[in-house]
Amino acid sequence: MGTALATLATGSVLTWTLTHGGDKPRGREAGSGPEASTVTVVIGVDAPLSGGLSPMGAGIKNSADLAARTANETGHVPGVNFEIKALDDGADPAKGAPNAARFVADERVLGVVGPLNSGVARTLVAPLAQAGVVNVSPGNTDPVLTLGPDWAAGTKSRPHDTYFRTIATDVDQGPFAARYLHGRLKKTKLYVVDDASAHGTALTSGFTAEFTKLGGTVVGTEQVDPAERAFTGLAERARSSGADAVYFGGYYDTAAPLSQQLKQAGVTAPVMGGDGIFDQQYLTANPKAEGDLATNIGVPAEESAAGQDFLARYQQAGYPEAAGWYGPYAYDATWALIEAVKALVAANDGTLPSNARAAMPQAVARLTFDGATGRVAFNADGDTVNRTLTVYSVKGGTWVSATSGPAPR
Repeated sequence: MGTALATLATGSVLTWTLTHGGDKPRGREAGSGPEASTVTVVIGVDAPLSGGLSPMGAGIKNSADLAARTANETGHVPGVNFEIKALDDGADPAKGAPNAARFVADERVLGVVGPLNSGVARTLVAPLAQAGVVNVSPGNTDPVLTLGPDWAAGTKSRPHDTYFRTIATDVDQGPFAARYLHGRLKKTKLYVVDDASAHGTALTSGFTAEFTKLGGTVVGTEQVDPAERAFTGLAERARSSGADAVYFGGYYDTAAPLSQQLKQAGVTAPVMGGDGIFDQQYLTANPKAEGDLATNIGVPAEESAAGQDFLARYQQAGYPEAAGWYGPYAYDATWALIEAVKALVAANDGTLPSNARAAMPQAVARLTFDGATGRVAFNADGDTVNRTLTVYSVKGGTWVSATSGPAPR
């Protein structure tokens, strides 16, 4: 597949002719000859559009679509019409490479937004990078993707200079959660569970290291199959351990039955997780969620003027699914690609250069703009410079913001 992708990347030359001048593509003027052409640039979107995480995936796809529609309606890049090409990964890492191949094969695709899941990212990012296709994620938080496999040992090495993300990572999320649980809630004995996914293990690794550094004790650890829904034995072991909190690394479709069965077994300790459990579905599927906790990257969109504007435009567009937490980040990821195209056009006398796909990563790396989630820019690793987080707790059957703040330094 690697050879095929490389051939696709280098074997097709992109040639574009754009309208010059004005805020919008020019129409035909009387006696002026053929109508000026408008080129279509496609932005790929990879997300779980089926399965248990499909509500999150739909919000990502819709938000990317809103960004493209906004750019088209305002003539943001004169002569360019943006389209979205969405592929379903079903949150399955096995879908990453085939989806990457489909994006690469379409020479109109100049960049890809997504995926949501870190496991999918590990199979999607590499083939996109090999083909030189820029990739901006609004969701996955695995540090390995930008810092390399030895980041936890203090050695950073960026694996792919085509990969960026608009969301902070588990380097920040785990320690932020540990400080809240130990420092604010005074929890000292922890039972740690993860779903063996890239996201889950990275989250629990960072959390556990910070929690023990603060003086806490891990009284038990387990890994579960993400498809598992029966946790009677685990619940009894957690109860017997005397833990005063349970930390889970993974997603809400596994966390919800885990939390419910822990409470049914007499475990009064709260369950805390990361952004993977912060979803309405966690509450819907878990009537015992009261008092549980979750961290999430960034701050609620409702708390900023830019976020409120995004939500209002999203609602006005009439999408049937909610934008969700990742919607604003997907909008900004898509807008980053749109701004990169604009920069290439501006630097090439109003036309998209023939090497547009290859030039996109550097164009994205140089970007700085104010987006729906705040300041959008990337550091030398490809990670966002906007590293804020929020802790939520379940009160009265809803997620309520407990505190927000900068990532631990």
